[in-house]
Amino acid sequence: MRVISGFAKGRKLKQVPGTGTRPITDRVKENLLNLIQYDVPGARFLDLFAGTGSVGIEALSRGAESALFIDNSRIACQIARENLKHCQLESNAQVLKIDAFAYLSRVPQQAYDIIYIAPPQYHQLWKSTLLILDENSRWLAADGLAIVQIHPKEREELALENLVLIDERVYGSTALMFFTLAESIDDEE
Repeated sequence: MRVISGFAKGRKLKQVPGTGTRPITDRVKENLLNLIQYDVPGARFLDLFAGTGSVGIEALSRGAESALFIDNSRIACQIARENLKHCQLESNAQVLKIDAFAYLSRVPQQAYDIIYIAPPQYHQLWKSTLLILDENSRWLAADGLAIVQIHPKEREELALENLVLIDERVYGSTALMFFTLAESIDDEE
């Protein structure tokens, strides 16, 4: 696993040992970041269930203003910090060892332009996270994106009031779903 583009291009990233995390492949990460390339520069990025931090690190490497990495694993947080330091991106980043749901239960101090959600597979955590963000949409900036990474077999429709699915892509065993605020779509019409 490596940084694909930007300031830290080519830097190798450490992986979290064991099977508790499922790192995104370089091919999927490259496709993802190419899809959102115009949204990344200057963005405030929230990486939930961050693991190694590779997606948020890629965003920082491509010009995101800041990134907050959330994971409840001490080892994952340590690896994410080491990866940030190795890539010389730690000055615009913060890593918090906290449960994602506990973090999202707080009152948002800021809205994020991009929220990346890549929880452990087959535990329905992506649905719970999206439902919380739908209920408290102040976490997402106007015109922001919430991006969910799941296995395609996990895919199901959710009854959402504030978030709208605007795109989805499948790359082998990885599905990416892109959501934005319904009011952002209404403003464009």
